Parts: sequence; C-alpha cells; structure tokens
Amino acid sequence: MSESSPEVKMNKSYTILISLIVALGGFLLGFDSAVISGAVKGITVYFEMTEWMLGFSVGCVVFGAMAGNLLAGPMSDKFGRKRILIIVAALFTISATWSALATGYTEFIIARIIGGIGIGGAILIAPIYIAEIAPPKLRGSLVSFNQLNIVIGISVAYFSNYFLVDIEGESWRWMLGVEAIPAAIYFLALFTVPRSPRWLISKLNEVKLARKILAKIGGEEYAEVTIAEIQRGISAKEEKGTLADLFKNRNRTIMIIAIGIAFFQQITGINAVFYYAPTIFEQAGGSTDSSFLQAIVVGLTNLVFTLVAIWLIDKLGRKPLLLIGTTFMTIALMMAAFAFNNATYDFNEKTLAKISNHEIRTALSDFSGRSYESQTALFEAVEPEMNQDLFLMFKRNEITNFIQINATLVLIAILLYVASFAISLGPVMWTLISEIFPSKIKGIAISAVGFFNSLVSFSVTQVFPWELSNLGPTVTFALYALLSFCAIFFVYKFVIETKGRTLEEVQEILIRK
Repeated sequence: MSESSPEVKMNKSYTILISLIVALGGFLLGFDSAVISGAVKGITVYFEMTEWMLGFSVGCVVFGAMAGNLLAGPMSDKFGRKRILIIVAALFTISATWSALATGYTEFIIARIIGGIGIGGAILIAPIYIAEIAPPKLRGSLVSFNQLNIVIGISVAYFSNYFLVDIEGESWRWMLGVEAIPAAIYFLALFTVPRSPRWLISKLNEVKLARKILAKIGGEEYAEVTIAEIQRGISAKEEKGTLADLFKNRNRTIMIIAIGIAFFQQITGINAVFYYAPTIFEQAGGSTDSSFLQAIVVGLTNLVFTLVAIWLIDKLGRKPLLLIGTTFMTIALMMAAFAFNNATYDFNEKTLAKISNHEIRTALSDFSGRSYESQTALFEAVEPEMNQDLFLMFKRNEITNFIQINATLVLIAILLYVASFAISLGPVMWTLISEIFPSKIKGIAISAVGFFNSLVSFSVTQVFPWELSNLGPTVTFALYALLSFCAIFFVYKFVIETKGRTLEEVQEILIRK
C-alpha cells in the first residue's frame, strides 16, 4: 500500500519479531566477515602464508559468496526464501566448526569458502524476505534490520577477538570456532517463521495461506488490499525471468541503479577496513592490544550509526542518506590519506631496539639517525640491505616500529568513514536492491547483482595487503577517496527515491523511466 492508502492496524511486534529472526543471518555474515581480522597473524604463522596467500585466505569468503549469490536467488525462487535461509544457517555452522579445526591451508580455504556461500545466500535472501513480508511504511526500517545485525555481528566479532587474543596456544581457532553457537541458534529459530506471502502467491498460487499470514501481520483489510496489489503486479502464470531479461531496455534504469550502487558499496574499501582494521591501526604505529581496542571502537561506531540510518531511512529517505554518507566518506578517506602522507619513518636506538627479528636488526644496524619522508623512500633504502624473505617480514611486522604519525587523526578518519558508510551505502544499498526489481526477474537479478557486489569485494580484499605493502597507505586511501567522490555523482544522477511506495509502484516508476 502507498502512503495514500487507508490506515490499517498493524501487528508490529509480530512483524518485527519475524524480521529480527530472519536478520540473524546478517549477524552471522558480519561476524564471519570481521572475525578473521583478529586471526590474521595467527593463521599467517600457522599456515606459513605469503602476502597473496593471506589475501586469498581472507578474501576467499567473498569468493564463496559469489557462488552463494549465483545460487541463492534462483533457488529461493524455486524452493522458497525460508528453506534457503535454513540451508544458509547450516553452512555457517559447518564453516565455523571446520575452519577452527583445520590443520592444512587447503582445508582452511575450503571451510572458509563454505561460510562464504552462506554469506552469499544470507546477504541476498534475508532482505528479499523481509521486503516481501513488511508493510510499505515499515519496509525501509525492517529491511535495515539485516544491516543492523551485520554491524552487531562485526562489533561482537571485534569484542570476541579482543577477549580471546591472549588465550595460550592457537587463539585464532577459538576466534573462528565460536561462531558455531549463534549459527546453530539461527538454524533452529528459522523453523518458526512463515513463508513469504508474495512467494506463495507468485510461485504456488497459495492465496489462502498468504492471506492468513498477511492477516496476522496487518489484519483482514490489509491482507485483502495487499493480495490485490500482489496479484496486479505478480501473475502466477507469468513466464520465469531469464538472465537476458536483465538487459532488456525496459529494465535499463533498474540495472544501472543496482549495478552502480553495488559497485560503489565495495570499491570504496569498506571490507578492507573491516577485515584489516587492527592491521591499519598497527600501520599507524599502535600496539597489538591498542589496535584491537580501536577495532572495537570501529565496530561500535558502525553499530550506532546503523541505528541512526534505521531511524532516518523511512523519514529522510534513501537518496538523501546516500548523498550525505558518500560526501563524508570522501572527506574521511582524504583525511586518512593526509595523515599517512605526513608520516615520517625514524631510525634511532629506541626504534631499532623494538625489532624482534635478529637478522633484520643486524641488517639495519647502520640506519640509526636516518629519517624518511615516505614509505616508498623507506622501502627503497631498506630493500638492498636484506634478502626477499627478510624484506617481506620487515614490511609485515617491523615497519610499525618506526612510523611517526598523527594516530588520532587516523582514528578519527576511520571512524568518520565507517559512520558515513553505516548511514548510507551499508543499509541503503540492500534496501534499494530489495525494492527495485520486478517479481519476474527478482531472483535472478538479485543473484547477478549480488555476484557482482561480491566480485568487487573480493578484488578489494585480495589486493589490500599488497596495496599497503607496495603502494603504501597514502596512495591506497587516496584511491578510495577518489572512488567515493565518484559515488556522490552517481547517486545524484541515477538513484530514485523509493520511500513510502509499494514494491509494485517502485517497479512501475522505474520501468516507465
């Protein structure tokens, strides 16, 4: 129903409960994505990883998510949203347990990819389900529950890592394995939610069962009006959508919005920040303990501003939030680049004494009194003094001993960036994606866009360790700032406002355009 429709009495508590249960998939997604940040050092040593092996071990979750993206949409169209979410919960449970027990690199990667398949399913199907069951006036907020749970999962992962990091032995196993507990809870809780009314009507023509579910959400009048709108916009006899349908002229505007917003959500570097938060803060000269604490602050900032987005998304609208968020993301990334650009690298008796590796300390013994204005100049001076393995170890573990930087400015920049993302591209992208596609192509379209989103995310996380080591943090953050600046113009030119409109109204507007 649109905003002009008659008011009906909503059973908000029931609808919110369903949405919260389904959105627990977002919690697991967030936890799974962020928990690896605390395990990076442990798995690097245990599995004897190179930079590219580390990048793949972190990014392979996204690689698995691509497979989940491709499978989830069509399978949810065929078997129903609820059944696919139950499978997703099982995959999370298997992945958490197996990755914690892995003894070989290949085995570890397979376990992580299984979790990635779960992520690919959860990130697509949970918003679709909630959008299909939620009344128009609550839809933005309820769909954003999924993003809220993602950021809660990220925050809990950072807290969990902080408390588990000092466990004797292989603490990374505990960090990864604890996820199995909420995954099992999610699996059991999903059996209590109903199937999607829109899916029941469009795929099974189960109008009677759909009416019963809708009546429980908003009463008999709401059920009748909603069923009429569903039947108007979704024909049970309509041919199944194909990949070719996505590229038809009538869907051009929809695909431009979907592909563009999916691209900018990831290319601006958010997962690199979440996956490598402690690493970034160590690059800014922090200790291991302080970097884990700062990562917790990042998670809490993400959580607080996601709550702000949920409060504003159905009041202020989708497009204004995107414009505000991408503008401040650009500012924040420029601040981070500025801070690292003004850093210096100083060698003296105190900083040289911090080097843990004896061979590196010996190779750099003559560097006392030297200072370098950039990371590039530092690397050019240090590389000839040691072999390739020692130089790699220096870049990974020792460089933070010498950096002199405004660490407070780095922290403020990262927090502003995360807060800006949390009110904009984070929750709004998935709300828009769940709203704009016609039912005929929704499953395959969501899968295609989700696959593309995951592909961009995988590329960013795979390359990020190499960027930090070879381009340096200044250039890395400057590139993200430029891409975020481009996102502002994309949102202004292409994104439409969907606030307060039914799914059918949104689709009619976009197809007319």
